[in-house]
Amino acid sequence: MKKHLLAILVGALVLSSITLVNGEITADVNVSESLFVTYEFKNLDQPVYDQAQLTAEKIPKTIASNFGKNNQTVLWGAAALEQNATTRTIRNSFYLGGTAIMSFSVNQTTLKRVYEIKTDWRKFKVNFTDSFSVDFASALATPVANWQKTDATTFYYENRNTGTLDVLFYLALPASATGVRVQGDTVFYEAPPLLEDQLLGTPFIILIALAIVLLIILLYRKVR
Repeated sequence: MKKHLLAILVGALVLSSITLVNGEITADVNVSESLFVTYEFKNLDQPVYDQAQLTAEKIPKTIASNFGKNNQTVLWGAAALEQNATTRTIRNSFYLGGTAIMSFSVNQTTLKRVYEIKTDWRKFKVNFTDSFSVDFASALATPVANWQKTDATTFYYENRNTGTLDVLFYLALPASATGVRVQGDTVFYEAPPLLEDQLLGTPFIILIALAIVLLIILLYRKVR
């Protein structure tokens, strides 16, 4: 009998230590020359909204710190935090960049840029209040390769079984992206060639360089 009472007491203590939070998190990531990321914590319970310890820099700093443990550098910049007390919503927007996040090479045949976007940065944990944290590493563990696509350039994933806040995640590539493919958590796509890529891919740049060198030599001889 005592064992049963002890088990009930332990169970009650465990349940009392769990913070049940209602609401939704929507993450929007727009890819350009860097990533523009927006997290919206919507319809939060009033106590959670009131006790929130989120700052504009907290999430990007956490992401950069995780990469720093592997001696990788992430560039970031955060916009001011936006809050709406009526809807109990907090919006956090920031930029992420650097070769640890995204890089590109130039296809020497087509001169298109081939971009490589790493998305495993999304797997982090952040303390939201003293008693509640959001574990995106668990909620977004499914590889991007297994996410839905709402169109040719947008990936979408939702997890409504987190036990706390529902998580919805959107990853939008540029509308001009072609040849989109995914390996695990890495997204690849092609973009139209830029002017500098076209110039570097033609022999005219070499001829122009030679002409400039020749002109400098002629001018130098004339001055002498």
